[in-house]
Amino acid sequence: MYNSADVTWTLVAAFMVFFMQAGFALCEAGLTRAKNTGNILMKNMMDFCIGTPCYWLVGFGVMFAGSGALIGGFDPFIRGSYDFGTLPVWVYVVFQTVFCATAATIVSGSMAERTKFSAYCLYSAAISLIVYPISGHWIWGGGWLAQLGFHDFAGSTAVHFVGGVTAMLGAWMLGPRIGKYDKDGKPRAIPGHNMTAMALGVFILWFCWFGFNGGSTVSMTGDDTMISAGLICFNTNLAAALATCAALITTWVRYGKPDVSLTFNGALAGLVAITAGCDEVDPYGAAIIGIVAGVLVVFSVEFFDKIARIDDPVGAVSVHCVNGAWGTLAVGLFATDGGLFYGGGFARLGIQALGVVSVAAWVLVSMFIIFSLIKKFVGLRVSEKEEIDGLDVHEHGLASAYAGFAIADASYADLSVNENTDLGQSDLAKASPAQVAAAVRVQKEEPLPPELDSGMHKVSMIVQLAKFDDLKRALNAVGITGMTVTQVMGCGLQKGSGKKYRGAEIDSTLIPKVKVEVVVSKIPVDKIIDAATKALYTGHIGDGKIFVYNVAKVVKVRTGEVDYDALQDVE
Repeated sequence: MYNSADVTWTLVAAFMVFFMQAGFALCEAGLTRAKNTGNILMKNMMDFCIGTPCYWLVGFGVMFAGSGALIGGFDPFIRGSYDFGTLPVWVYVVFQTVFCATAATIVSGSMAERTKFSAYCLYSAAISLIVYPISGHWIWGGGWLAQLGFHDFAGSTAVHFVGGVTAMLGAWMLGPRIGKYDKDGKPRAIPGHNMTAMALGVFILWFCWFGFNGGSTVSMTGDDTMISAGLICFNTNLAAALATCAALITTWVRYGKPDVSLTFNGALAGLVAITAGCDEVDPYGAAIIGIVAGVLVVFSVEFFDKIARIDDPVGAVSVHCVNGAWGTLAVGLFATDGGLFYGGGFARLGIQALGVVSVAAWVLVSMFIIFSLIKKFVGLRVSEKEEIDGLDVHEHGLASAYAGFAIADASYADLSVNENTDLGQSDLAKASPAQVAAAVRVQKEEPLPPELDSGMHKVSMIVQLAKFDDLKRALNAVGITGMTVTQVMGCGLQKGSGKKYRGAEIDSTLIPKVKVEVVVSKIPVDKIIDAATKALYTGHIGDGKIFVYNVAKVVKVRTGEVDYDALQDVE
């Protein structure tokens, strides 16, 4: 007997889990560079569209077509007989399909910006056909872990840890992005291009997680089930909120300012961590699970970035692998029935740990073989030129995902070594003034003879954007009424201010600046320099530089006036 409430609840939850694809796409696109946006969107679309028929063809049967210890069965196209209680078979199939797609899409972000699109499509097929279904059978299909009492209610291990381990392995086999590490192995920050898209993606994922966890009851019949669904949703929200607060405080204390992307990653870490035990822990346990997840994700991102040197552009490994494992182990600690902190001893914790280790071993071995075969016969990584130009143009023939906008991206460039010196930026931080002076080529021009000095001069100032209004007012005060303003990127030898993005120092060789140019004849140059210096000076690195050039000739296009007359704006 099918139940309409159960069917409706499960289908709505499935639709919400499907919409997580939009959340992942926005989050990953925002945390990577603009030149790869189209590629990110395509991968998030195609891992679902490739995974769906693969799971229909083989995966679902492997997961649910039997109760063997290691594997379900072989039921191509799902033609066998199944009993899922109050749910028709196809309702349960669509619900499980969207979970499979979620595991597959986690890998997209960690392998972003340097993976061949064809290789990613092959990976998506492989994980949906065999890798995810086998470990999923162990946990949810009646396999050996389920028989031991392993508990993973909605997929901290079955979905997120599987995707996170694969993400870690794939990023390691690919190697870091060009420019991610300097010659000393120190990581450079490569900021994402769109924090708005990232934030919207996280909000979508948080909303959809109520379907991911709450919908995993696959029922809304009876008081006990409804009470459980309410607790599950409350625990899910509480853990995410406290994880976000914990990540915010951790980054604020550690970096001096609250890191935007890591704070949002904290929310995802809390959601992943609570997924395994959301039905078996009370709100106190959920709170602790979330707080630990928020702190853990910050230090995990630093570990993989600085120590393991696994380049993960979006933090997928830290969010899904590390916190998937933490959430699974937390069941053995905080489960109100048998958890260590609730008088249950170490038995449940041991079973949970065994499940984490076993699934990690299966995924690492199987995906290493799959990635190795793809690398040998297709290739995993794009060429250096393709990576530098961006995957959009080479992999998809898309000039830009933002048509009409100029996308300038020099963050792949290694600018740490000045072309006129053998001293790199890290060397200059330790160099003496004499060494710095010797490293920089200085050109000095002799003053022009009076007969060659036109009396007209161009003053070019490279300044901080925040100081532009002050400079404009100062120049207006000395009689300058016209100027040319250009947004530029500054490149200097100084060490920089030490600002951080996701725990890595932002490369001080690429700093947004404004170039202000004026041409004068009547107003003394020294007067302009004096006014500009007073307006711009803060005493900190990056106050700017002023250059003065002799101007040989000026022509006003409208009137044909030249030189001094051309510079006068009076009619």
